[in-house]
Amino acid sequence: MTVIRMKHRSADADTAPGKAVDVMDAAGPRVCDDMSVEVALAVMAAARTGRLAVCDEDDQRVGLVTRTDLTAVRDSGARPDRVRLRDILGDRGRVPLAAC
Repeated sequence: MTVIRMKHRSADADTAPGKAVDVMDAAGPRVCDDMSVEVALAVMAAARTGRLAVCDEDDQRVGLVTRTDLTAVRDSGARPDRVRLRDILGDRGRVPLAAC
């Protein structure tokens, strides 16, 4: 008799470990890209996390912002209540990775 070992496969099982999707899944709270930097910092503080997964209006993940990213904007003299997360992501690209 041959023993067969099976692993449970998640919905993202075809994704290689260490890819952006894995990082995004571990990012913690998901927020919309139209959220202001000021509100995002408050969400981070409340969630006790150092990063947020950012989704667009189609619920597609478009990036990841860290506390360092947000505090840099706040400390730059820009008004954190007017700068949106999509403005920070800017040149990082908008590659849909998975639905939020």
